[in-house]
Amino acid sequence: MSISPRVTAIAFRVVAIAEALTWIGLLGGMYVKYLGSGSEAGVELFGPVHGGAFLVYVAITLAAALHLRWNLWAALAALAASVPPLGTLAADWWLHRTGRLPTRPRERDSAPHPAA
Repeated sequence: MSISPRVTAIAFRVVAIAEALTWIGLLGGMYVKYLGSGSEAGVELFGPVHGGAFLVYVAITLAAALHLRWNLWAALAALAASVPPLGTLAADWWLHRTGRLPTRPRERDSAPHPAA
């Protein structure tokens, strides 16, 4: 069984969004901890969740780079996008705009199959 490039692109997009959302949660938790009430609950919750999302993002980025045959620059840019908050959303947008993440099935995948 082979994974289609479109499935890889969808997985990348889902993980990029999840990583960005956990960044938002962690930033909110840090705001409350340092500028708000001092409660560490948000950081204790979103710290590990964001760490896990970050690791999954790195793994899916490397897998997508290999599967979709990105050049080294594109792979490094996508990996670097995981460092600044919400950078993964920018990477997802850029990769789609430059055609590195396919959004539509290829013609041969969507062509009707002949009746047997």
